[in-house]
Amino acid sequence: RWMEPLRSQPWGYRRKARLGVKHVRKKGRVLVGFRERSSPFLADMKHCPVLDPRVGTRLEELSELIGSLEASDRIAQIEVACDDEHCALAFRHLDPLSAADRQRLLDFGRDSGLWIQLQPAGPDSIEPLYPERQELYFRPLADEDLRIGFRVSDFTQVNADLNQRMVAQALERLELQPQHRVLDLFCGLGNFTLPLARRVASVIGVEGDAAMVERARDSARALGVENTEYHDADLTSVDGSEPWLKDGYDRILLDPPRSGAQEVIPRLLKIGAGIIVYVSCQPASLVRDARLLVEGGYCLDALGIMDMFPQTAHVESMAVFRKD
Repeated sequence: RWMEPLRSQPWGYRRKARLGVKHVRKKGRVLVGFRERSSPFLADMKHCPVLDPRVGTRLEELSELIGSLEASDRIAQIEVACDDEHCALAFRHLDPLSAADRQRLLDFGRDSGLWIQLQPAGPDSIEPLYPERQELYFRPLADEDLRIGFRVSDFTQVNADLNQRMVAQALERLELQPQHRVLDLFCGLGNFTLPLARRVASVIGVEGDAAMVERARDSARALGVENTEYHDADLTSVDGSEPWLKDGYDRILLDPPRSGAQEVIPRLLKIGAGIIVYVSCQPASLVRDARLLVEGGYCLDALGIMDMFPQTAHVESMAVFRKD
């Protein structure tokens, strides 16, 4: 069965991005934007219609700002992250910034309403400049008060509206009951885990990034959610001895990266959950993994696509497998 395609607004939807920065002396200006297709060069952009307009309409302002800095040649990129209320920009600077440059960035943040962060090294080095206290949140469901905190460097879905539609559809397709025990693989910060927890007896979230696992635990505690459990595990090398595989599950949800989940699927087949919902960002790995599930005793019950990235060729999918 085909599920109705999930769509969202076609423009201004992208809330996460990494903007390249390059001072090009031949052009007499700083370029801020995305790289040209199959090229190391930055496109000469004055605005970006797919970016959240709070940032996408300000590329020229950002170009002029960076061009005014003493360190204009030493700003490598800007990480962008927005929630419903705020947008944060993390400036990656290759050398320490002067007091004058820090003041220019602070003034820009105060005048524009954008939050400014500084990144002198890796992602863990990011610190707020203006304002001093910055907290970003996303809401996995439009009609619930769940708010999950995230950092500029965290992986979150770039399209907030489509993400909410995706989470709602997954919850519906899992056919959840209050007594159910659910396994959420590649759980990240708890995008599915926390909404699931409000509907079932317990949810076990598993994620390969230890820092994200710890922040997922923090979010659960902050929200007063007591029926979730989180594990840090490399899901490409599961051997069956993992503690989270010892108990049974009624439902399984997995949202793997582009490489898919073929390494963990043999273990899922032994669990024998009644329904598995597979969220995919790569059609080829979904086809491969679907074959493993069908050969292992599941039938493909429903399939649908999701336009997470309008104006691009990228497509995401959701497949529902039922124990045959």
